[in-house]
Amino acid sequence: MQPHTHALPDVGAQLRTWRQRRHLSQLDLAGLADMSTRHLSFVETGRSLPSRAMLLRLSDRLEVPLRERNALFVAAGYAPVYSERRIDDPALDQAREAIELVLRAHEPYPALAVDRHWRLQAANRALAPLLAGVAPHLLEPPVNVLRLSLHPGGVAPRIVNLGQWRAHLLHRLRQQVAATGDPVLVALEAELSAYPAPDHDETPDANAVVVPMRIHSALGELAFLSTTTVFGTPVAVTLSELAIESFFPADAHTAEVLRSAAFADAIAASPFLPPGA
Repeated sequence: MQPHTHALPDVGAQLRTWRQRRHLSQLDLAGLADMSTRHLSFVETGRSLPSRAMLLRLSDRLEVPLRERNALFVAAGYAPVYSERRIDDPALDQAREAIELVLRAHEPYPALAVDRHWRLQAANRALAPLLAGVAPHLLEPPVNVLRLSLHPGGVAPRIVNLGQWRAHLLHRLRQQVAATGDPVLVALEAELSAYPAPDHDETPDANAVVVPMRIHSALGELAFLSTTTVFGTPVAVTLSELAIESFFPADAHTAEVLRSAAFADAIAASPFLPPGA
């Protein structure tokens, strides 16, 4: 039991941090987890060790990401619950094939897969024509797609509504930081916020329901809407952290250009980037 004694304050402190991050009182969380407030207080202060079942329940109610759930179990002296593998591990062949299928099926519209730190894991061929003129060092693995979007040497100089798009991406990133406290994302947010911003703010269209990305390309100005797809019930850390960003034409002109022979020739000359590339 000695290892558990040393682990108590650590797991309790971690649970308290997650509770506070979710803006829940001890009473709130105790009610959600079907336990007494006194018991939860004992767990958070290290006077009681949560059982494995209780830790599963608490982490579920707190919506703790799978990677951080494993950290909670280790801190409490238990073995990690969720497996973690590289995306190119044979055990993930089925998931990898599904990602490739989704990306290919989305052509001629761009789509890419990213991990929780916004590092590119895969992309379809329709993305490459939009990256013309990007500084080569930004395309060296691991490619961070937020850095690629907002860096002065990246896509940013060609984004027509850079003020709106920059604000949109930073807002998404700050939501992730608030939800996870991930130090890598904290550092990324600080870096991106320091990049040059447009001289004037661009207010969103009052009639718009989403923020589009409008970008200059060799085929003229294009406008995109983006959606995010995640695995519905992942039980592996790697899959829980993967997201597919799919871009759709935001207007008829963009749809026509992306379906044109000129764009088809451009993507035909572009390599498909398989997961893990």
